[in-house]
Amino acid sequence: MEVHFPPELQARLDQAAAGIPSGAGEYVRQLVEHYLDHDVWFRQKVKGSLEQLDRGELLSHEEIQTRIRKMFES
Repeated sequence: MEVHFPPELQARLDQAAAGIPSGAGEYVRQLVEHYLDHDVWFRQKVKGSLEQLDRGELLSHEEIQTRIRKMFES
């Protein structure tokens, strides 16, 4: 697969990959792999949340306020 970037994006990529011994190609491969892993995780979380909504598993406004208050007290 060959990917072409606009010049300004290519310049940013070259700058970011400058300190990586394996070069820009490996850097891009790692970025894509990380992005895909995150995308799978994100989609699973959204799907799970939507399933909770379908089952009626909701938090009331008061429950959310209590949880937020506890987070800031910690």
